[in-house]
Amino acid sequence: MELAVGAIVDGKVTGITKFGAFVALPEGKSGLVHISEIAYSYVNEVSDHLREGQEVKVKIIGIDQSNRINLSIKQVEPPPQRAPRQGGPRQGGGGRPPRQGGGAQRPMGFVHQAPKEPTDFEDRLKQFMQSSDSKLSELRYIEKKGGNRRGGGGRR
Repeated sequence: MELAVGAIVDGKVTGITKFGAFVALPEGKSGLVHISEIAYSYVNEVSDHLREGQEVKVKIIGIDQSNRINLSIKQVEPPPQRAPRQGGPRQGGGGRPPRQGGGAQRPMGFVHQAPKEPTDFEDRLKQFMQSSDSKLSELRYIEKKGGNRRGGGGRR
């Protein structure tokens, strides 16, 4: 049987590292399942999901020029269904809610979004990146306007 990209084969875990697991394949070959290809959920420790000697089904996702075989355990099964979002559509017509008095005005282009509770790692990472980008943009805007300088060194 020729090992080809896209094939699903049975293998046996022969070694575990912090970045993945080595798997023995048919024909005396072996491949690596990278930590990101072990499960659809976040994998902190490979040993929490796999152990040496364990039989696994793997999908061949790549063979490089050095004949190293890249494998995936998670791609053997379809991704899990996401839980339906809580809440539902906003009430009140859909547009931006009326502004409540007071508070500093935000510069044009900055839209405040109510924080939502992330459900998985990708959502949490996306939310963090959006928040980080927003904060950096605000800081750049403030610096460009010349406000809030630190150090107080000024000219004399």
